[in-house]
Formats: sequence, structure tokens, C-alpha cells
Amino acid sequence: MSNRKIKKQLPGLLQGDLETALAAIRNFPVQPAVSGLIACLFRTEELIKWHAVTVIGQVMNDLAGHDPEAARVFMRRLLWSMNEESGGIGWGIPEAMGEIMAVNEQLAGEYTNMLVSYMREENYLELPAMQRCLLWGVARLAQVRPALLLSYDADGYLADYLESRDRVVVGLAARAFGFLKVKDAIPHLQLLIDDDLALRIYEDNRFIDTTLALVARQALDLIRMI
Repeated sequence: MSNRKIKKQLPGLLQGDLETALAAIRNFPVQPAVSGLIACLFRTEELIKWHAVTVIGQVMNDLAGHDPEAARVFMRRLLWSMNEESGGIGWGIPEAMGEIMAVNEQLAGEYTNMLVSYMREENYLELPAMQRCLLWGVARLAQVRPALLLSYDADGYLADYLESRDRVVVGLAARAFGFLKVKDAIPHLQLLIDDDLALRIYEDNRFIDTTLALVARQALDLIRMI
């Protein structure tokens, strides 16, 4: 099958059952499959974009297992997509990075600092919509490797997002704090437990309709478990 046909098939596969899509995509040549998945990260269709996030994590994990350098090349391509020189904005890229590193420990060790850098001054993402992307990626990684994120002071940079005017950003930051189990965040999270802002979050390969209040309460529960 040609590279063009593979890229053309991907959106249709990603709109369907996730496990079926993953099984089919694993049979494609890796290079055009990953390239096509990166393109799908920019799609506006919710299911296509988020299934692409999940699948790219699995495919990159497979690739890193037998060709680590090829996996690094694709990680650098994702990073380049975040630069102004790429001509794009980078929609979906932080989510993909977070997913890939949650799945693959080796790539997490090499690239977590770059994900955190988008919260720091040198690479700070000003656009609230991109901050939402970033905080989802940080939270996804925090679910699996909280100590690694904390080693790069991710909790300190996260604090500012709790003051954002974008309440979705606030909710996603609260969620990340819960996974990181940061006790210092408790007073800030307690201020959110009555906020009924509706949130729709992709978690565990499905969409969850929730509220900022519920996210804050869940984060508090996670922190208090330690």
C-alpha cells in the first residue's frame, strides 16, 4: 500500500473502534503510519484527533523498542512542529508527547524536560488553547511518571495556571496537580470545589463529561491518599 493510501485511510480508521484501528495501523509501515498520525493530530474532529493521540503513543512505543533512533527522529519532528519556524501552531502535539512518554519510559527520560519547557519562560505558550493542550499532556504523563515531572519542577510552573482567566486551563492544571499529589496545591484546589464549569476530558481512551468542581475534588482525594 502506498504512503498516500495509508494517510488517506487513517482518519476513517480513527473514527471507529480504537482497538480495531490500532491493530490495522500496526500492520502499516511505520514511517508513513506515524507521519499520517501526526497529521491527524491537527484534525478538528474530536474522535480522530484523540484516537490519534492514543495510537501514536502505542506505535511510537513499538518503534522505540526496535529502533530508538527512529523514534527520536519523530520526537524531534513533534518538537519542531511546536516552533514558529514550522508555520503551524502545534495543535495536538503536547498531548501526543505526553501520551508517548506515558507509554515509553526511555523517551520520557529523554524528552520530559522539553514538555516542561513549554511552561517555562524560554518556550512559554501564551495562547490559552495551547495551554489546554500542554496541561493535558502534562497530566497524562503525571498519571504514570509523577516523580519524573517533579524532578523538573513541573509543580512549580503549574501553580500559575491555577490563576488563569481560562477556567478550562484551571481545571486541567488542577487535574495535573492531583496526579502529581502536590500537597501545597490543596488550598488552591479547595477554592474550586464549588465551581460547576462543565469540562470534557479525554481519559483512559474515552471522553468524560465532568465539572471543574468534580475535577478539583478528585485531585484533592488523590493528594490526601498519600
